[in-house]
Amino acid sequence: MKCPLCSSPSNHFYSHNSREFYFCTNCFSVFLDDRNYISKTEEQKHYELHNNDVNDLGYQQFVSPIVDAIKKDFTTKHKGLDFGSGTGPVITKMLRDEGFSIVEYDPFFANNPEVLTEKYDFIACCEVIEHFHHPYKEFKKLYDLLLPGGKLYCKTDFFSEKNNFDSWYYKNDPTHVFFYHPKTMDWISKNIGFSKFYIDGRMAVFEK
Repeated sequence: MKCPLCSSPSNHFYSHNSREFYFCTNCFSVFLDDRNYISKTEEQKHYELHNNDVNDLGYQQFVSPIVDAIKKDFTTKHKGLDFGSGTGPVITKMLRDEGFSIVEYDPFFANNPEVLTEKYDFIACCEVIEHFHHPYKEFKKLYDLLLPGGKLYCKTDFFSEKNNFDSWYYKNDPTHVFFYHPKTMDWISKNIGFSKFYIDGRMAVFEK
């Protein structure tokens, strides 16, 4: 099975409920066999089950690492994109409440392709990248959407070989198809063209 990020041959890693996962020894990612992907219709129905109320304080707290980092790194003079904003664009709401200029894009709930023709100082991806069917293509797109010196903020739950994959809740979501090791982020940074990156908890930040 070829890795959808780095195209290297990968090894069978784990089976769960007839779903097959593979491990890439080159970029250290774990990914679902594409024959196990659910349909776009099923995917949208699954997302619609999420009760993402933008005014929910718990939800705001969940995305706060990205919001706080953007507020620290940029000002209201800069322009941002909430990529994969979902059913409740809480990052967009919180930043707009602070006077920031930010637009949203989501292939299911904010399908505004015109925003993908612009360039941005910062891009927020909160619990989005694990849904990428074509991660190399998607990260290249995000890189191209950034202005020089711009930053991409990605929040996900990182895979670690130290953890018990069998009991890892994150793999059980049928829409989660690609999982990132910290070394995967290093591969992305070097091979997509970012100048640097760092990881802070569950957040990876890339700089163009």
